[in-house]
Amino acid sequence: MRLLCALLLAACCRRAAGVLGEAEPPEPELVEVEVGSTALLRCGPSQAQGNLSYVDWFSVHREKPVLIFRVLQGQGHSVAGEYEHRLSLREAGAALALTHVTPHDERVFLCQAKPPGPGEHRLQLRVYKAPEEPSIQANTQGISVNSPEPEEVATCVGRNGYPVPQVVWYKNGQPLKEQKDRVHIQSSQTAESSGLYTLRSVLQAQLRKQDRDARFYCELSYRLPSGSHMKESPEVTVPVFYPAETVWLEVAPAGPLKEGDRVEIQCLADGNPPPHFSLSKQDPGTLELVEERTLEDGVLVLAPARREHSGRYQCQGLDLESSASLLSAPRELRVDFVSDVRVRPAAPEAHEGGNLTLTCRAESSQELEFQWLREETGKVLAPQSVLELQNLDREAGGGYRCVASAPRVPGLNATRLVSVAVFGPPWMALRERKVRAPEDALLNLTCVAWGHPRPTITWSVGGTASEQNQGPQGVLSLLSVRVTPQLVETGAQCVASNTLGRNSTRFLLELACNRSTGPSTATVGPHTRANGTTTEKKLPEPQSKGVVIAAVTVSLLVLALLGAVLCFFHKKGKLPCGRSGKQDITLPPSHKSTFVVEVKSDKPPEEMGLLQGSRADQRAPGDQGEKYIDLRH
Repeated sequence: MRLLCALLLAACCRRAAGVLGEAEPPEPELVEVEVGSTALLRCGPSQAQGNLSYVDWFSVHREKPVLIFRVLQGQGHSVAGEYEHRLSLREAGAALALTHVTPHDERVFLCQAKPPGPGEHRLQLRVYKAPEEPSIQANTQGISVNSPEPEEVATCVGRNGYPVPQVVWYKNGQPLKEQKDRVHIQSSQTAESSGLYTLRSVLQAQLRKQDRDARFYCELSYRLPSGSHMKESPEVTVPVFYPAETVWLEVAPAGPLKEGDRVEIQCLADGNPPPHFSLSKQDPGTLELVEERTLEDGVLVLAPARREHSGRYQCQGLDLESSASLLSAPRELRVDFVSDVRVRPAAPEAHEGGNLTLTCRAESSQELEFQWLREETGKVLAPQSVLELQNLDREAGGGYRCVASAPRVPGLNATRLVSVAVFGPPWMALRERKVRAPEDALLNLTCVAWGHPRPTITWSVGGTASEQNQGPQGVLSLLSVRVTPQLVETGAQCVASNTLGRNSTRFLLELACNRSTGPSTATVGPHTRANGTTTEKKLPEPQSKGVVIAAVTVSLLVLALLGAVLCFFHKKGKLPCGRSGKQDITLPPSHKSTFVVEVKSDKPPEEMGLLQGSRADQRAPGDQGEKYIDLRH
């Protein structure tokens, strides 16, 4: 009974309060719009009752309604004030349009239809604006891992958004949260005159050594009428300073080193910033470390590397922040070499038909392999240090190269060139030469001879003579002489001689017509003809068989061509043939010709050398120096 009385009493009290107090207004209708667009405000349920001919629109600012628009008999009229030029009727008067919406327009609007009317209708206008792309500025000064409190890592700024966006910080793709004494996020906002907001957020954190490559960025979250959105800033990294724990030494290139290479020795450490380095090499005599002079801090460049650069190197690092000194493990550096390639005998010589042994030696830090090559052809003669030459002839003279290489070190080799001389009398390419030259012309005659010992050349006639060496065994003599009738009658002869014999070339002169008014000069050398009429008579050579074969072949080809011509005229009926009597074969005038076969050697006399069948070694006597060559290709 008591419970029933209490319930009845409470019901009466609620009715009494409803009569005495004012009714709570309903929740406003929500209208969402972006900044700069147009908001359509509709007067709610009054539309269904058709009471749109008389409507008053109010803007509620600081809980005070202000009349801004009035509809009389379906016609709209703006009230002077804040919205005087931005309001108009739309949809046949069913909606009030507010153009060029700004953040200042975010408020409650209400409409009252009269008479009669159901009362007023309230609308809440919500305004949104996406912020600009966020910018981020990293701390370029760096953060020490020994800092006692969080240091500023980066600052994120999002401009011109509405309402204020939310910011979230990320490290390596993982969101960061506030942690006491570890992570602090301080955000602030600034209201611009446009009503938009600029957000500024600062991330502070204590960083560790493993954060040296960490990537930080910020994310802005905001809402539009279309839903929730987000924008991310670029990623940044921050210099992290930490003391070095280890120092080591690196050598480039990493493979075997040889003399002539460019070698770089560098000290490295795992600290940031790197410590100050000093690079030392152990003295092989005292075993003490002697500091090397480096162009850069902790970098020694050996260019080119030499064998004396081999030895034990060590780095020392001094951390400027902690003043700690660290030593690297010693590193042994070895620069391999091949040098002092020598051949015995140094000036090899032998008689024709004799034998000769060449022995090659070299100094090296590696085990060596040897090869003997023929200089003129590059042919490998022996894959060893000893070369045996037997039953020598003139062709065996010339250059031989010894190559000493270290197979364990690619490209490491050295060479020595020697010239083998074969004893023999002088040898000359030509026995006779016929020369035509104008009378009183200055004629230059050239004579070349080879032999070992090197021959000397004399001339049978007077004139101005000069000589020059042609390789280790050849000599060239040039004689300048005036053409006279006496010289034409006697001719000229050059004689080459050494201790083993002599040889000669004779020049037979003929006078040629000289149409020029002044004196002339003609040169007759191994490669030239005077006035184009020089005739040469060569010494017999083994190669003459080939010349004879070539001459016979040309003659056969000429006969075959002549037979083809005769057959052609016979078929055309221009060559009558009978079975009895002799027939005269007469070619047409256009086909009458003389077939001349000129047989001559294509090799100039200098190239025929002392040794028949091969070129003589034309290298200068002093060119026996040591060389490095690359056999890898």
